[in-house]
Amino acid sequence: MDCRQEEIVTGLLKSYQEIGGINHLDCANLPSKHVIATLCDDLLHLLFPGFYSEEAVSSDELPLAANELVANVRSQLSEEIGHSLRYKNGDGSASKTQAQDYCCKFLSKLPEVRRVLQTDVEAAYEGDPAARSYEEIILAYPGLEAIAIQRAAHELYKMGVPLIPRMMTEWVHSRTGIDIHPGAQIGTHFFIDHGTGVVIGETCVIGNRVKLYHGVTLGARSFAKDDKGNPVKGIKRHPNVEDNVTIYPNVTVLGGDTTIGARSTIGANVFLMHSIAPDTLLAVGDQDFRMLDKSKKRAS
Repeated sequence: MDCRQEEIVTGLLKSYQEIGGINHLDCANLPSKHVIATLCDDLLHLLFPGFYSEEAVSSDELPLAANELVANVRSQLSEEIGHSLRYKNGDGSASKTQAQDYCCKFLSKLPEVRRVLQTDVEAAYEGDPAARSYEEIILAYPGLEAIAIQRAAHELYKMGVPLIPRMMTEWVHSRTGIDIHPGAQIGTHFFIDHGTGVVIGETCVIGNRVKLYHGVTLGARSFAKDDKGNPVKGIKRHPNVEDNVTIYPNVTVLGGDTTIGARSTIGANVFLMHSIAPDTLLAVGDQDFRMLDKSKKRAS
């Protein structure tokens, strides 16, 4: 095939003119996916000092290392928040001071984020007999990395910073296979075992000491629409999960009016669209199985 670059570019330019909605032209810059990825990596260094470093970090070196990282995050995150605020305002305007204030407020929340993450590490150690140490959990458990970034992103989400919180959780989603919306409210001692395929929606409210296995979806049942047929935004769409609940693999729980009562256990493969009372064990009923002796089949 004759590859003529001029014709290719002409075709693309025509497409840019004809197809709207997926262009962002003649506007202020949006937050950079590359920079947000770098910031997420830096945040993991701040949240778990010494665990994500290529070289050992001593206690004596920690003040200098922390200062350098915080300065780097402040500089880059303030810039990206500025981009997101200009997008939010619609007219390309945003105060540099306002972006810096958001950034400093966010960074001041990191000690509290670390306090809660300590409980998540404890929950993983207590909830998984295969876990041999806290170090193993921090270095190797995707669920902890996913909840660490989500808890940080949640602070920006609460401030009303657009775009960046979702970019952060999608960054860690791509790394772990765990999709937790930054809007989800999650209590202490949260543990996702294995993790792949877990989805937690924006308006989920999850209590303390909740344990999920892989493939769990806490999602929306349906979407309310306005008189023009557009989805209604900002309403409660996802379930509540109360304290001390365990949800086993491949469970789907849907609906904003659905609540899983405290201390309940949901067995594998359950599909649920209504609330259950506290202290409930819910499991799929007995199934028929067909068992054959393979050795007899080979002999014949």
